[in-house]
Amino acid sequence: MTTPTAEAKPALQNFEEKIRAMAGESLEAKRRFFDESSKDVARAARMVIEAMTAGGKLLIFGNGGSAADAQHIAAELAFKMGREREALPALALTTDTSLLTAISNDRSFDFVFARQIQAIGRRGDIVLAISTSGNSPNVIEAVKQAREMEIKTIGLLGAGGGKLAALVDLPLIVPHSETPRIQEVHIAASHIICQLIEDELCPL
Repeated sequence: MTTPTAEAKPALQNFEEKIRAMAGESLEAKRRFFDESSKDVARAARMVIEAMTAGGKLLIFGNGGSAADAQHIAAELAFKMGREREALPALALTTDTSLLTAISNDRSFDFVFARQIQAIGRRGDIVLAISTSGNSPNVIEAVKQAREMEIKTIGLLGAGGGKLAALVDLPLIVPHSETPRIQEVHIAASHIICQLIEDELCPL
């Protein structure tokens, strides 16, 4: 096992300082969000619970890291959080490459989620739109489509909420401007929402 050289030690110490700083920012972003928005997080969980109880499903989407979060959330619900139980109806609209590329190629990337909502969304479903800026055009178009179909919408947003803050029924806005910190809060909030849904709909 090798030990750090004298030259490497300052670099390691610099990394440690950066790690502590980034972790501190992440923790502070979570603390502030949950201090300010815990009631709205509870409302979001209740909206999904009521929809699923009535036979509705959760449709989730976003771009980039938010697309990964959409798939993560869908997996937690359709499979499980931490214990065996019944499957819950949740679907990420970010996974069908044939459909995504067909819509992007023949119409516009702005409609990759809206078209899917038009195809499989129904009144009584719930949409979870994820955008760290709140201004992603394809997420905006999807929310508009959901509103036309009288599908309730929740937004996981950041940076002030952007245009989506006024479009969704329930905006959950992380009060931070840096995408990584916003995403870290999004997945923490999503885990809590999924746990609340699981505990309510699939009690021990």
